[in-house]
Amino acid sequence: MTQTLLVTGAAGRIGGMLRPRLARPDRVLRLLDVATVDAPGEREEAVTASVTDLDALTDACRGADAAVHLGGLSGEAPWHEILDVNIHGTFTVFEAARRARVPRVVFASSNHAAGFHPAVDPVPDDLPPRPDTLYGVAKVTGEALGSLYHDRYGLDVVCLRIGTCIEEPPDARALATWLSPDDVARLVEAAVTVRAPGFRVVWGVSANTRRRWSLTAAAELGYRPVDDAEVFADRDLVTDPWTDAFVGGGFAGPRYDEPGV
Repeated sequence: MTQTLLVTGAAGRIGGMLRPRLARPDRVLRLLDVATVDAPGEREEAVTASVTDLDALTDACRGADAAVHLGGLSGEAPWHEILDVNIHGTFTVFEAARRARVPRVVFASSNHAAGFHPAVDPVPDDLPPRPDTLYGVAKVTGEALGSLYHDRYGLDVVCLRIGTCIEEPPDARALATWLSPDDVARLVEAAVTVRAPGFRVVWGVSANTRRRWSLTAAAELGYRPVDDAEVFADRDLVTDPWTDAFVGGGFAGPRYDEPGV
């Protein structure tokens, strides 16, 4: 049986990582973004739409077996932008999934949903929300929406508190928080395919030697990370003074104190 996955934000950084890695002979990737998705392949469908457009999202959800919600602003922004794209857009995805009877949503949350917690070792799986930015507030709201749509409507919802998901660690903090392109695909694959997950919030991080975040809950989904940022440890990586103080690192620092940021 062919499986159809809707991926929002498919033209973005993580979407670009996932696109080739989630491809399967028995799977169709329905790639949605406000930007044009480059050269859709044989088992890909491109949809140009905003995550804030409920009618378009509902249409895109029809016949999908799961929605992987990556779409939105990928960092701090003014409140009105965060509210429209990251908060309202996430509500739209959950509501569209409900209307179209999509049984599962995998939500790309962030470590910044809990960024003002002290960076203890280990950081537990069940860390309550403590956002470090407006961006983090939006991720907390997305997790809350996921909880609501699971409890009220029965959707399976897996929220991934993603770490530093980039090709290579950009700074010293990322030696602990890095989530490699291959491992983010392994994590999403586990979240999409695990049987009856209910509502879950798990950390998204690779098997880093310096990792502090627990992977127990992610392992229960079937996630088995392979990569380790330690192979980059001999590089001259910048150290932020907030790196070891808070889960969110520099996001919990003073750079976002200015009003209107």
